[in-house]
Amino acid sequence: MKEIIKKIGLLGIGLAALTEEKVREIIEDLENKGEISKEDGKAFVKEVIEARKKQKIELEKTVAKEVEKAFKTAGIATKKDIEEIIKKIESIKAK
Repeated sequence: MKEIIKKIGLLGIGLAALTEEKVREIIEDLENKGEISKEDGKAFVKEVIEARKKQKIELEKTVAKEVEKAFKTAGIATKKDIEEIIKKIESIKAK
């Protein structure tokens, strides 16, 4: 499978930059040339789609962490901070 990835240049441009449609086009072209079987093509497309999902999740986690860090550095209250303050105020009111 790594040979296929190298042939179509995915290592150089990264999976995140490719759309599912483009991946399918590349694989279809390789299938038509006889460089990859239909079964391998389907498996590869599935692998790429899963890898892109994982990359997206990891990117979202990284961005969220960096935003949270920036908020803390800037002294900006987060939604969680505000919710905690509201709970404390409600608790004080109840007493």
